[in-house]
Amino acid sequence: MIEGILFDLDGTLWDSTQAICKVWDTVLSQHPEIITRVTVKDLYGCMGLPIEAIGKKLFPNVDASLRQRLMSECCGLENQYLEKYGARLYPGLEETLAQLSENFKLFIVSNCQDGYIQSFLKAHHMKRYFLDFECPGVTNLSKGENNKLIMRRNHITEAVYVGDTAGDAESAKVAGIPFIYARYGFGTVNEYDYVIDKISDLPYLECFCT
Repeated sequence: MIEGILFDLDGTLWDSTQAICKVWDTVLSQHPEIITRVTVKDLYGCMGLPIEAIGKKLFPNVDASLRQRLMSECCGLENQYLEKYGARLYPGLEETLAQLSENFKLFIVSNCQDGYIQSFLKAHHMKRYFLDFECPGVTNLSKGENNKLIMRRNHITEAVYVGDTAGDAESAKVAGIPFIYARYGFGTVNEYDYVIDKISDLPYLECFCT
């Protein structure tokens, strides 16, 4: 019997690309030496990647030390903005989480900086649905290892991971748990155990009804 559900955040629970794009444009405008501007389309191609990988993909020709500073400034302001204003939740999210939390322990494991998950929880008053969360910004571990960490820390032996990218699928494989592909998100995944086309489909999957 499944005890816990581990969720990705971007492309699974919310779409923050419009807000992030706005914040990053503000930061980049303060760096006249950087001519690159980040679009929503650019961010779609980065969602699910670790922060360092996003920096390299968006700013490949920028000196490593400056790129690190840019990412730190962008992520810091991003947390502040999202904590205050939030982002676009996928339809039916809160109702789905409320339903699932009656029978399962819910967690978030995302490839993000420290403070990002907290911004989601605070802005949208979602903390009551989740028992724990983790990210490489705290642990410096991969998503798969953070999945295992969350499970150990919360004494979970049977779980599933819900996400929208191939990286999410790989993280579930690393943790030895089934993967549920959120096909409405940002990525394309070819191998998965279950699939949903909207978040509200989740409670009715066979794995939760047996």
